[in-house]
Amino acid sequence: MTIRLLLVDDHAVVRSGLRMLLSTESDVEIVGEAGTAAEALEKVAIVKPDVVLMDIGLPDMSGIEATREIRRRFPRVAVVALTIHEDEEYFFKMLEAGASGYVPKRAAPEELVTAIRAAALDEVYLYPSLAKVLVRDFLAQGRPGDEENGMNGLTEREREVLVHLAEGETNEAIAKALTISPKTVARHRENIMRKLNLHSRVELVRYAIRKGIIQP
Repeated sequence: MTIRLLLVDDHAVVRSGLRMLLSTESDVEIVGEAGTAAEALEKVAIVKPDVVLMDIGLPDMSGIEATREIRRRFPRVAVVALTIHEDEEYFFKMLEAGASGYVPKRAAPEELVTAIRAAALDEVYLYPSLAKVLVRDFLAQGRPGDEENGMNGLTEREREVLVHLAEGETNEAIAKALTISPKTVARHRENIMRKLNLHSRVELVRYAIRKGIIQP
């Protein structure tokens, strides 16, 4: 599988460096670049990337708003934040906007590549130090409605699928592990998200940590 990637950063030098870095990855194809949010939205519509690598500090609109708009218009396109900002505020806002990954610019190149590959597989990748922030926040605050919903409404099979999903496994991997079809996994996943009132993979992981289904 070749991952079609769009680079979004207002600094041409940064985009050039990313292009040089990622061009060595055989499974990544850079299909375009953008220096503004407006240009990014236009390019997404034209080049149809699998993943957008998004900076937060754009001149015309924040990367947070750009991410929200991309996810609204093109729900199949994943977004990974690559930014100098490691503040909790930016981190949570990007996740709420629909980002599938959050990587600081000081991260090692292999961390960035891992995040891009995870996003392309509809998985979530969070830089370790920021993942701890997410866990700490959710354990402290919980999520409205979690206790009321619980897992009581899930079938035994849905519970099994939930565990695998929370561990970050793909539909194909889950299907193989449970000896069912990927389409059946997808159907179970839809039912789980509906019954637990969850709307993204990030929320699902939060829920699983909160309930002790997986260990942070």
